[in-house]
Amino acid sequence: MRSAFDQLPWLAPALWTVLTVGGAYLLSRIANLVVAGRLTRLARATQGQWDDILISELTWRIPLWSVLGGAWLSLGYWPITDRWLGLASGTISTLGFLSVTFALAAVATGLVAAYGPRALPGMPVAGLTQNVVRLVIVLCGLLVILNGLGVEIRPMLAALGVGGLAVALALQEPLSNLFAGLFVTMAGQVRIGDVVRLDSGIEGRIVDFNWRSTSLEMGTGSVAVVPNAKFSQSIVTNFNLPTLEVAVPVEILVDYSSDAKAVEALALRIAREVLTSVSGAVADFEPVLRFGAFGDLGLRGTVALRARSFGDVALVRHEFVTRLHAAFRAQGIVVPTVIPPKSTA
Repeated sequence: MRSAFDQLPWLAPALWTVLTVGGAYLLSRIANLVVAGRLTRLARATQGQWDDILISELTWRIPLWSVLGGAWLSLGYWPITDRWLGLASGTISTLGFLSVTFALAAVATGLVAAYGPRALPGMPVAGLTQNVVRLVIVLCGLLVILNGLGVEIRPMLAALGVGGLAVALALQEPLSNLFAGLFVTMAGQVRIGDVVRLDSGIEGRIVDFNWRSTSLEMGTGSVAVVPNAKFSQSIVTNFNLPTLEVAVPVEILVDYSSDAKAVEALALRIAREVLTSVSGAVADFEPVLRFGAFGDLGLRGTVALRARSFGDVALVRHEFVTRLHAAFRAQGIVVPTVIPPKSTA
């Protein structure tokens, strides 16, 4: 065995390195099983979520940090020059700082997601907000790492300030969407879960905000993706304000020969029947009919109903339209239609 070590001088340092790194990893797994397991049970017994988030993020990163620590200790086993020793030590330290940075970003993002809804009860935090928090912490961590490696960051910051204008011009559209999304989420006038209608006619429930767009889940089950800049510039009707219930407006059109008062009484009677009999409708809501315009084909009006959630809107609207149509036919109330031109052939 002695001759083998003499003939292969790297064998002994390699064996000690494997033993050190493997031992560090084994100790970390034991610590996770014994210490982290108890801490996890204690965290679950508390009311706050910060300890659960912290322990969850640290538990699976401890083995990595232990391996990096074992690799750093193993550098003393190798007969290498100071230059290569410094390079290897710097690489291990950089990986460690990167791991710590991402751990802090994950913990901060988890805390924002857990405690952010306290500002707006019942509303989750947008993905855009979490991404901004993560980006800020990662950038700060990268600056610390560069400074630790001996890279002068002040000239870099000055260069970023000078070149910021060129970057802003080159990335004008993405940056406009990013800041528009930030302004929309910070204003609090529309929130995740709200049912909105844009002036373009798009209607749906807000699913999420990200750095580029706002996602709206429509009644058909599909998702409409609206750029944040266009969303912020649109006239938005929020059906969840001032209450969480969803307004269900239904437009009607009757012929000018119809009695407006009779149409109003009939439509309100059908609306009350729908609200009290259809599951998902708000039974104690008093429906309203308002005629608002003289259209090309007849008198236009809007009947206002209310549903308990966005998922109930389609059923409430369907029941009202079908029942009102049957009532119009029974009463002889005419719904005007466009008559196609006669063929001259």
